Amino acid sequence: MIVTATRSTIPLGATAKTTYELSSSDLHNYPSPVLDDTLRQHAGFELFRRSSSRTQNPTSQGISLRGLGSTAVSRTLVLEDGAPLNDPFGGWIHWNEAPTSSIDSITIVTGGGSDLYGSSALGGVIDVTPSPIAPTLYELSAIGGSQDTSNIEARADHKFITASGESLHTAGYVITTPASAGLVDVPANVHSESLHTEIGRRAFTTNRFFATGNLFNEARGNGTPLTNNATRLWRYLAGYDTPPEARIPFRARLFGSEEGYRQSFSAIAANRNSENLTRQQRSHTQELGATADATFHTRFLTLVTGADARDIRGLDNEVPYTAGHTNGLFNVNARQRFIGGFAELLAQKGPWSGAASIRVDAAQNLDNHTLTKTLTTSTPATYPNRTEYVPSPRLGLVRTFGPRLNLHASAFRAFRTPTINELYRTGQVGQETTLANPALSSERATGVEAGAQLTSPNHQLQATYFWTEINRPVSTVLLTQTATTITDQRQNLGQIQSRGVEIAATLYRTHPISADIGYQYALATVTSFTPQPKLVGNWIPDVPRQSATAQLHARRPRWGDLTLAARASGMVFDDSANTFILRRFFTLDLSVRHPITHNLEAFALVQNLTNQRPDVSRTPVLTLGSPIFAEAGLRLNFNRSSF
Repeated sequence: MIVTATRSTIPLGATAKTTYELSSSDLHNYPSPVLDDTLRQHAGFELFRRSSSRTQNPTSQGISLRGLGSTAVSRTLVLEDGAPLNDPFGGWIHWNEAPTSSIDSITIVTGGGSDLYGSSALGGVIDVTPSPIAPTLYELSAIGGSQDTSNIEARADHKFITASGESLHTAGYVITTPASAGLVDVPANVHSESLHTEIGRRAFTTNRFFATGNLFNEARGNGTPLTNNATRLWRYLAGYDTPPEARIPFRARLFGSEEGYRQSFSAIAANRNSENLTRQQRSHTQELGATADATFHTRFLTLVTGADARDIRGLDNEVPYTAGHTNGLFNVNARQRFIGGFAELLAQKGPWSGAASIRVDAAQNLDNHTLTKTLTTSTPATYPNRTEYVPSPRLGLVRTFGPRLNLHASAFRAFRTPTINELYRTGQVGQETTLANPALSSERATGVEAGAQLTSPNHQLQATYFWTEINRPVSTVLLTQTATTITDQRQNLGQIQSRGVEIAATLYRTHPISADIGYQYALATVTSFTPQPKLVGNWIPDVPRQSATAQLHARRPRWGDLTLAARASGMVFDDSANTFILRRFFTLDLSVRHPITHNLEAFALVQNLTNQRPDVSRTPVLTLGSPIFAEAGLRLNFNRSSF
């Protein structure tokens, strides 16, 4: 187990970072069929669009923490067993790629994490911990629900091997608001299959050797007959861990992925009764990386040091259409390489502990060129190789007052390098087109935070004030607009700032009835943008000022588990000019689990009990979230203690 906040194999007590733990129970009992909806129990967790991966295009699933916003790309790094899960081409997250039975717990670390993890950790780190291999385990679940939804999942473990798979199918729903929907509006849907395998063994009873493989296949309908996308993604990972009690705890990872992605785009008539194919995209991405770290521990001092490298090669071919006929070709061939090393020194003496860390990254764009063809011309473009050297320091201090209270403060620098997708290719969601910008440079963030954590046997409360300023943030800026289309471009938007508080409380956690409450206030605005001074003072798109969550849990061994979850979010603007308003919303969800026998469990969930559909986007046509949704199923489980 790696402590995400310190990247150490040794638990070191209180840290100067704000950390949230979602246990297996938190994940499995939350009323959600997909992982991104489950993470919304953390009040500060937002996606670029307000919908979920049940219907939303994957290129709209970037993560925002602490009001820092996102576009398609995520400003938060997602890890699984030490390897990144962010899409290597575009930076978004494929939330359905891991079967839920393969996940044991999730750690969310908010605030800049580039001092340990480099690019993409500008807003924080989400670490997915896989379930350990059981000596003997067989599990099968079958779910059916509204919107013609089915979900079949199976897992089998034996000694040193585990395999789990999941098949999710849903017919979805029409996302366009009924007032605007026309003949071209059909349900947005998803059909996905995922397979996860791991072979692992412990030598000399402690050291861990393992290898994992993951296959993900997904096809989506994006809301009209001509717009769809599909992903096929292979991931592989091999690792070695020494135990925490080793003289020098050490771990190493070798990881990679290969991805094929296709998507089609269309232009829709003003009355939404007809559409024409405008572009077809096919991309192929290869990724290879390695990481290693070691921990040196004395009585009062701990040194964690390591290095990692990641190489990404992307090829994108796009064919534009006019009046149903191809009229050219657009080709992107690009490569990115990241090499970084870090060191973190942690000290503890009496009630005081502190941390000082520094990481230096070399972020390179190599061998990048494009080719644009029309029926009569061919225009190649070659972009010079670029290397950015980025230092990411952090300082933190913690003061404990007995076993229950600690105060912490820290300051940091963090960064994120634009993805191949942002630099070189044009994207489209609905009727909103976003142009590429090969001149983009890395985002640089400076932040401070200060907070307190109070813990008792039955309650836990933590509150943190945060202030983060991002220079040269990559944002979408409006260029032109008509009644039916929007044209944006990705630009380094001068400077943005987010400041506010995040609060989380767990009440009566050892009682049969318990509660979790979360709240975030984020004043997130543009503070500088020379090309368009009128944007200064505007809200960061798709970031609410206030968001809150609450879950009420009731548990009795004989009756099972019941969770009632509420989420409220303030209004947001869906564009940099702050002209398109998405209204505030409130949702109420319910899940129930009931044991039938020792090995058989029934469960059900209902989302959006009030049937009030939240605004999701204006592109410029308004799209909505899901109406009331329900599903139910059975889970059969046999483990070694059952025989």
